[in-house]
Amino acid sequence: MAKDRKIDLVILGLLFHEDLTGYDIKKRIDGAISFFWKGSFGSIYPALADMEKTGQVEKLEVETKGKREKILYHITDKGIDVLKEWLNVDQATNDLKYETLLKLYFGGVEGKEVTLKNISLFEEQVKRDLAVLQMFQKNLEMVLDQKDHVYYYLTVTFGIDTYEAYLKWCERAKKILCKKKYK
Repeated sequence: MAKDRKIDLVILGLLFHEDLTGYDIKKRIDGAISFFWKGSFGSIYPALADMEKTGQVEKLEVETKGKREKILYHITDKGIDVLKEWLNVDQATNDLKYETLLKLYFGGVEGKEVTLKNISLFEEQVKRDLAVLQMFQKNLEMVLDQKDHVYYYLTVTFGIDTYEAYLKWCERAKKILCKKKYK
């Protein structure tokens, strides 16, 4: 496994819970995980191929009647060991990349109207995402006694607290820009 290729670990984590196709992995990543991690088919399938070569996953071919063969991936004992090893490493990279903040940083080039528009667009996206996270929270609160749900719940509440802080910042940033006579 490439040390800097975290998609491998995302895949191993998902496969720890159930066998999945490459398409199913992408759907899981695009669901709840998309709030803090992204993955494309262009990264998922090469990762699966590499992890199969190193013995971390194996293919399970499933017969389907009259349809194209379905290939499920299954985590191996070696894959579980890799996942556990990563979970126990004290260091974690928590890089954030926000194009909105990059645009804000260079906002003086275009002026406050464009910056206000970009902040408002960010704010609307945050509100939409926050509503989804709150729905996840509500659903998870009903099943916290089931295995792994408390971990999903903690991830969701982190997202809610973070997105609520983003909304607070949006309001403050808009007030600052509107109060001053900036270009």
